[in-house]
Order: sequence, then structure tokens, then C-alpha cells
Amino acid sequence: MTKISVGVLSLLAVVPILAVLFFLVLLRWPAKKAMPIAFAVTVLVAFFVWQVPVNQIAGASMQGVTTTLEVLFIVFGAILMLNTLKEGGAIQTIRQGFTDISPDRRIQAIIICWLFGSFIEGASGWGTPAAIIAPLLVGVGFPAMGAVMVALTIQSTPVSYGAVGTPILIGVKSGLTGSGAVEQEASSIGMTIDQYVRMIGGEVAIIHGMVGVLIPLFMVTMLTFFFGENRSIKEGLAIWKFALFAGVAFTVPFALVANLLGPEFPAMFGGLIGLAIVVPAAKRGWFMPKKNWDFASSDKWDPEWTGKLTIEPTKTVQPISPVKAWMPYIIVGILLVFTRLESLPFGAWLKAFVIHMENVFGSSITITSNPLFLPGFILLMISIMSAFLYKMNGSEYGKAWKDSGKTILAASPALLFAVPMVQVFINSDVNNAGYESMPLVLAASVSELVGSHWPAVAPAIGALGAFVAGSNTISNMMFSLFQFGTATNAGINPSLIVALQAVGGAAGNMICVHNVVAASAAAGLIGKEGELIRKTLIPTIYYVFFAGGIGYMFVHGFGFHIGTIMAGLIIALFLYAIYKGQIQSKEEQSFNKWNHRDLGRRKI
Repeated sequence: MTKISVGVLSLLAVVPILAVLFFLVLLRWPAKKAMPIAFAVTVLVAFFVWQVPVNQIAGASMQGVTTTLEVLFIVFGAILMLNTLKEGGAIQTIRQGFTDISPDRRIQAIIICWLFGSFIEGASGWGTPAAIIAPLLVGVGFPAMGAVMVALTIQSTPVSYGAVGTPILIGVKSGLTGSGAVEQEASSIGMTIDQYVRMIGGEVAIIHGMVGVLIPLFMVTMLTFFFGENRSIKEGLAIWKFALFAGVAFTVPFALVANLLGPEFPAMFGGLIGLAIVVPAAKRGWFMPKKNWDFASSDKWDPEWTGKLTIEPTKTVQPISPVKAWMPYIIVGILLVFTRLESLPFGAWLKAFVIHMENVFGSSITITSNPLFLPGFILLMISIMSAFLYKMNGSEYGKAWKDSGKTILAASPALLFAVPMVQVFINSDVNNAGYESMPLVLAASVSELVGSHWPAVAPAIGALGAFVAGSNTISNMMFSLFQFGTATNAGINPSLIVALQAVGGAAGNMICVHNVVAASAAAGLIGKEGELIRKTLIPTIYYVFFAGGIGYMFVHGFGFHIGTIMAGLIIALFLYAIYKGQIQSKEEQSFNKWNHRDLGRRKI
């Protein structure tokens, strides 16, 4: 059979991705309707073009189903935890605690998402932060769609160091291990493969720090524009001082830890140090605008914004203290860290129970699952503990289970097709046509088109991998060696290009279907996945564009070229945003001053 040309093959390889974008983003179909069609398209392309054997497709699909069940377990645990706190009365204390720090919803979003969410990402990863943070934001009064949007937006900067550094230590390392070219490059600078990977991890943090410092400002500006009563960008920009302060408070310790201690703890330490700096500053009113910002009353919200998760706090006879209210989340954070540290035995104990299937349906696919090691198991156990902590009766705790189960059942159809589609796409390398896998064919065709301008494009390849695979780790596994080889052929420092791959792979988590469906389900928002991806595409494009510009300048210096133009555009927009934010702040101060004088006259 005559082989298809590379150009035509690359166009066919992009068909599954275009199917997702067309049905989910352009037509705005709910994921439960769009993803079965996208799965069918992927299977047809794999079977008829790549000639992937039926048993390989079936094995990959079963692997996807297994992953889906793991994701649903995590999401169920996150929702059950929140519903337990709701029925036990603790959510009222948590809501009041954030209001006491600041009633400003912009401040709350930065503290809960950017800082607490980054800590959870560092401890657990795999989409857990969005699944935990989104329902928590709903609990403190955010509209469900706004909660999911901001929770997904922080699935960027800390992601490269999620689950105690997994995307670097496993993703990049396994992607590069076994290559003689990589070993030669590492030895030429006096390093082992492990040391080389850790060096790349440090470079990743520096690029993330430069790009991610603006994510809090991006997040709150999108919040005020899409969900504010006035649909105002200026109201988000008015908080630029605090947002930039919070960005620096996280990214500086984040980058220092990555380069001094390694990839295991940057997100966790950055989140904790950031919280220790930002929360006291917020209580003192540092860098904060004079006028607080809030959503309109919930009866004025667009019906599209709301989900099925209702968090009206349960009345309790005895008020719950802040420490007692937060205790379940504190224990979850501690246990996630302890079970992910290889120097401690707890993770090994949980991993001892393993579900393992080799050569599924006679294919090359091997399925391995450690259900007790999943964050869902920890969340489930702490939920049970919380029922005793808050002295809940059987009917109260039963309601928490019932409500959580309903939410999961609504989310299941979309994930049961989305994740298997991804696995068929990735595992298309086993075929009778002699082609590389679909993602590698796509990446190679882009490489041929771009040539020496590759540093500007490298993050986009990483983002594409995460969008398709639903994971920065898997994106790094798929593309790290490809990125290394492309850089070597172009005479570019390969470690930098692999670092740009990892940065882009982290950014792609903001739009991957898997994360969007999981976070939406956790917030009780079903069927709005396409609308959310349309929104989170904005920060994703910013991230890969700015990272590409920075990477290009690292290679070619600060002369006038594509890199300086790309980075210059972002910096110019940022300075313009600060200018607009200053104007808004002055207008608010003037408004407050005028109101104060008017009140004085009335009293007189």
C-alpha cells in the first residue's frame, strides 16, 4: 500500500483535535454529547489511516476507561469532602474566614486559587487542585462557572511541579532516558541524566516565574469581565498592585526552591510561603484598592453561570472554630505530601494494593492502577473522619454522599469518552502502516514548517500535548525527546527547548478536556465545558506566546527579532493594563472621597 505524504498525514492526524474544537468549542455542545463523536472520529482515523489493530484500539480504550474511573474517584472525593463540610456546618466558618481576610472577591480568588491551589497542586497534581478549589469557591459564594474558570487558570505555573515534581522527574526524565544523544549531551557538561533533568527543572521554574507572575492579574481581570455586574476589565486591573505582589510572593520562592532544592517542592513551598506573606498583607490592607468588589446578587446571575452544587451553609447549634473548620483540608494537604515523599514509607504502603493487567485484549497496552494511592482515597477517608469531627448524624452524612453521587453520575458520560479518545490518539504508534503516533506526526510537521524559529513554537507543542493527553507529565513523556532532537538539529541549546516544552505542557492543563470536565463536575456545572475552554484559551495563548518570546530571546539575545516582538507586545500590554488600573484606582478613590463628603453633609 502506498504511504501517505507527511503533509497529508499531518492533516489527518489533526482531525481528532479539530473534532474536539469544532463540537465542544465552536458549536458549544456539552462534553457528554461532543466527546463520543470525537472518540468515534479518532477510532476511525486510527483504524483506516494508521491501520491500528482493533485489539490495540480496544486496549487503549480500556486504559482510558481505567483512567476515567481514577479521575471520577478523585472528583467524587473532592465533592464529598465539600458536601461533608457543608452538612457539618464548617463551610459557614470557612466562608466567614475568607470574608474576614477581605470581602473583595478578587482577593479571595488570588488567595484560594493562586496560593492555596498551588500548594495542593504541588502535593497532588493530576487535576486535583481544580477539583478541590472549584467547589470550595462555590461554597464561599462564587458562581459555578466563574469558580471553575479561575480554578483552571492556575492550572499553569505550579503544574510543572505537581505531585511532588512528577512532570519533571517522571515526565521529562522518562521522555529523555535511553537516548544516547541525551547521555552524550549530559556528560559533555559533566552531569548524569538525573542532574541534567534537575537542571532542566530549574530552567522551567525561571521561565514559569517570568510568565506566571501575571497569572493572578489575568485571573481577576477575567473574573470581573466575564462575571462582574459591570462586565469591566478595569475593575480587575484596579487590583494590579496586589495581584503583582501575590504573583511575586509565589514565583520568587518557587524559582529559588526549584534551583536550590530540586523539582519536588517548588509549588508546595511557593504556595505556603506565598500564603504566609500575602494573607497578613491582605489583612493589613497592603496594596489593596479602597473599594471592595463583589458579584451582583445571585438572583441577577446569568443562569448559564450556575450549577447543581448548592452550598447554603447548614445552621449549627455551636459555631465551629476556624481551626476545626479547616482541619480536614489541612490533614488532606499533610497526607498528600507525606504519601508522595519517596523517603517516607506511606506511599509504598498505599501502592502495595495494585490492579495490574498486561497485554489487554492481546495488545501492547498494560494497565496499572493504585486506587489507594489516589488523592480520592485520602479525601474519602478524611470525609469519614470529618463526619465524626463535626458530630454529624446518619441523615446528614448520607445527604452528603447522595448529593456527591448525583454530581459524579452527571459527569461520567463525558469522561468515559474523552479519556479513551486520548489514549487511542497517543497509542496509535502501534500500527500496520509504519507511521509514528498521531501526536509525533503533528509535532514533526510543525518542526519542518517553523525551522530555526522553533524556540517560539516549542511551548505550543507542549500545550498541544497536554490538551490532548490531559497531563503535563504525559505531554513531557511524548515530546521531550522530540524537542531535544529538534533543538540539536537546529543547533540550539536542547535543555532550554525541553524546558519550554515543560512550560507549555503546564499551560495546556488550563484547556485540556479532562481537567475542564472534572473541575466542572466538582462544581456541579455540567454541559458548559466548551464555554469554559473558550475562556481559558485566553490565558493559555498568553502563556505559550510569552514563554515562546522569552525562549527565543534566550537563544538569540535581545536584538530586534520575533522573540523581542512577542515579549515586547506582552510587556506593552501589561504596562497599558497598569495604566488603566491606576486610572480605575483613582476613580474609585475619588468616588469614595466624594461619598464621604456627601455623607458628612447629610449628617450636618
